Amino acid sequence: MVSAIAAKAEVIAAPRREVESVVVRFAGDSGDGIQLTGSQFTMSTALVGNDLATFPDFPAEIRAPVGTTFGVSAFQINFGARRIMTPGDAPDLLIALNPAALKVNLDAVKAGGTIVIDTGTCTARNLRKAGFAGNPLEDGTLAPFKVTGIDVSRHTEEALTRFGLSQKDMLRCKNMWALGLVYWMYGRSRQATVDWLNRKFAKRPEIAEANIAALNAGHAFGETAEMGGGLSGFTVRPAALDAGLYRTVSGSEALAWGLVAGAQLAGLKMVFSSYPITPASSILHTLAPLRDYGVTTFQAEDEIAAVCSAIGASYAGALGVTSSSGPGIALKTEAIGLAIGTELPLVVVDSQRAGPSTGMPTKTEQSDLHQAVFGRNADSPVAVIAARSPSDCFEVAIEAVRLATKYMTPVILLTDGFVANAAEPWRIPDVDTLPSMPVFFATELEGFRPTRRDPETQAREWVLPGTPGMEHRIGGLERDFDTGNISYDPANHQKMTDLRIGKIAGIARDIPAQAVEAGNPGGRLAVVGWGSTFGPISRAVDNLRGAGLDVSHIHLRYIWPLPANLGDLLAGFEHVLVPEMNAGQLITLLRSRYLIDAEGLNKVSGQPFKISEIEAAVRARLEA
Repeated sequence: MVSAIAAKAEVIAAPRREVESVVVRFAGDSGDGIQLTGSQFTMSTALVGNDLATFPDFPAEIRAPVGTTFGVSAFQINFGARRIMTPGDAPDLLIALNPAALKVNLDAVKAGGTIVIDTGTCTARNLRKAGFAGNPLEDGTLAPFKVTGIDVSRHTEEALTRFGLSQKDMLRCKNMWALGLVYWMYGRSRQATVDWLNRKFAKRPEIAEANIAALNAGHAFGETAEMGGGLSGFTVRPAALDAGLYRTVSGSEALAWGLVAGAQLAGLKMVFSSYPITPASSILHTLAPLRDYGVTTFQAEDEIAAVCSAIGASYAGALGVTSSSGPGIALKTEAIGLAIGTELPLVVVDSQRAGPSTGMPTKTEQSDLHQAVFGRNADSPVAVIAARSPSDCFEVAIEAVRLATKYMTPVILLTDGFVANAAEPWRIPDVDTLPSMPVFFATELEGFRPTRRDPETQAREWVLPGTPGMEHRIGGLERDFDTGNISYDPANHQKMTDLRIGKIAGIARDIPAQAVEAGNPGGRLAVVGWGSTFGPISRAVDNLRGAGLDVSHIHLRYIWPLPANLGDLLAGFEHVLVPEMNAGQLITLLRSRYLIDAEGLNKVSGQPFKISEIEAAVRARLEA
């Protein structure tokens, strides 16, 4: 048996070819542990100091029929010695653990790329289930690629015969065999994964040992076998990252921790009320163990109860936060209006997914922008901000808390399935250096009115229930501007409506001026993005500028209100191109607001943009 100690002593002796960056995709049945395999490779990659970006791509079905294309799960990682902005357009290496995984992912592989297929699963029955008319290993289907067929299933079973496991249990370890092979290819240490397996299966040490044996067997196969098909050893040097302490972080993790940090900086306890929904649920999972940091989590019976309990928490003097995806946000709409009417702080996280209705729960989209900005009855504006990357979620969550408490208003924080599930290196901030933003509850009795306001922000004072002499009424009915009592007076309603609109519009004076991410603040073409399009736009613009094209990148964090200088900034460009993963929502906002002739680049396939797609769109406009 190859032990964990042996893994420590691995020696990479074979000559290796140095490459600057690589895109690897693991794919298999949803029961093959593909996401776990990818996350372990991500961890090992981070430990050697590569920059990286990941793209978990899995089916919505909990367990689709085995061997069918409906059940294919994939995990893509782009890592390298340079700055990595996206998970990569096309894999250099595809590890396919069954024919269905090959079928689904074949079109994504780079021409001339390498494919490793588990030939042990390529039975006639499995090939038919995957939709192949013949055997792709024999009929020329794979001719454009470097293909290595390895009977991963058989090799895994041979490595594990001494453990006395059933065949089914042995084959559950074949993802570790494949991971061991990829570890060998890129010179990765197995120790972190060995340690993880021992912790994961501490109560089932025989399972941990079997997985470790499979991992080591795959690695040993790479070291000893003479393989063709482009399988060889590579070296990817560490990236030149800024000094500091790093860890990998997903968007959901960073967002959850940012909410906690924001509440701490505001001096508030946080109540997070949510109803499970993909891809937002992982925020609740991350927050649930953090009660020592003043966090109370509540899994409500439905979306309406979740948002209403969060509003109740804010009424009681805590920071109320709720989260969901598009369908759930639709159900919360009336209650968000209640928070606007009562002027209570509320952070609403919308992890967008493909729709309409329940749509494609595990596929990403940016199609809730209109819902966030306009999706309520009456004239009822809220602040809307968006996160651009997994690590950016931390800062944006803090900003959402700042705006919600300073302006006593709901703030909708937009992320999406891509940002929520993807991971990247994150330099852990020194929380002692983060600026505090303390909240003060009203205590001044003299001249108290429930509608007494901050003259700068127009936010009403926040009064803790039970404060003597400050008893007051709140609710969904319109209130008198001066007394806070219920009022149906026409002039008063006009005044209160204007107040609510003006308060949110005034936030534009309290946010940074819009900057240009890359390029000049004027010129032939600006690519304007928001949210998770940041990575592909950034890389595309860098590439195009390197080729001599006059193109700039502008990326919006503040969706509503828009930055005060944005109109003047956009007016300095001959062309404005707006890539979005929707049918054109930000572009309608920009056109109506600034009367500019912006053009859209729209994609609603459930997949993020590729760098090449944005480059082609820019070139089409500048080189026509």
